[in-house]
Amino acid sequence: QVQLVESGGGLVQAGGSLRLSCAASGRSYSVRTMAWYRQAPGRQRELAASITSGGSTNYADSVKGRFTISRDNGKNTVYLEMNSLKPEDTAVYYCNVEAFWAGLGTRIFWGQGTQVTVSS
Repeated sequence: QVQLVESGGGLVQAGGSLRLSCAASGRSYSVRTMAWYRQAPGRQRELAASITSGGSTNYADSVKGRFTISRDNGKNTVYLEMNSLKPEDTAVYYCNVEAFWAGLGTRIFWGQGTQVTVSS
């Protein structure tokens, strides 16, 4: 099993910044793609950003140029630096990790979610 612990959410004014962190614990697996999804009230969960084990990144159009995803492979931790935040960024942000076990294959794990609220 993989346990994901998220931190860094909170309340911030429009134009401000926040940094989210998600650390994956567990043993005997390798971490492949790591990602951040978000879900606003009344809306479907959507991908905000993802990063492969090789460092290739992908961003939703709505966050390009404002959010930066990064990872520390030695710590199995993924980060989301969020700048120039807007009220429409308000959502619960979920960490998502693709873990691989030799002989067992791949499984996807989700964090518990962290609230980000941007006031206007």
